[in-house]
Formats: sequence, C-alpha cells, structure tokens
Amino acid sequence: MLQNELYILWSFQLFVVGFFGVLSSQNNVLYMLMAIEITLLATNIIFIIFSSIYSDISGQIFALFVLTVAAAESTVGLALLVLFFKIRGTIAYPFINLIKG
Repeated sequence: MLQNELYILWSFQLFVVGFFGVLSSQNNVLYMLMAIEITLLATNIIFIIFSSIYSDISGQIFALFVLTVAAAESTVGLALLVLFFKIRGTIAYPFINLIKG
C-alpha cells in the first residue's frame, strides 16, 4: 500500500508542475501544450492507481480514452503552431490574437 501512496504523491507533484507550467508559460504556446500533457498524464496515473487499488478495469479504460484525446489535442495544437509559425515567424503567445478570421 505504501507504493501506491508514493505513486499518488508523485502524480500530484506532476500535476502541480504541469498546472504551474500552464500558468507560467505566457510567451510560448509549445510549453503550454507540454504542460497540459503533463497534467493529463498525471491524472492518468491517478486513474490507473485507483483502478489497481479497487481491482476495477474502468479506470484503465478511462485512462486509455484520455490518452487518445490527449494525442489528438497535441496533434491539432502542433499543426496549428506550425501554420502559425509559417505565417508570423514566431510562436509567442501574445501574437496569437493577431490571427482573427
């Protein structure tokens, strides 16, 4: 049981790092996307740990769905960043609001 508590503590630390990464990355959208991925992976660790504690597979299935959505989110986000970089030459966050259409 101590090992599960360590994994939960580690997941909480990853979530906090990702949360503050989202808040502190005001200049670069790529860092913001990476911080969002860290928070999603931290929640997946929690789902898997509680799934193993309660011997229920639904947490693992939900973690698989979250990974699928996170992969799609990062794919679309990176594609938008590549297009934005082609147009503006930078991926700084304050200049993203210049694209309106």
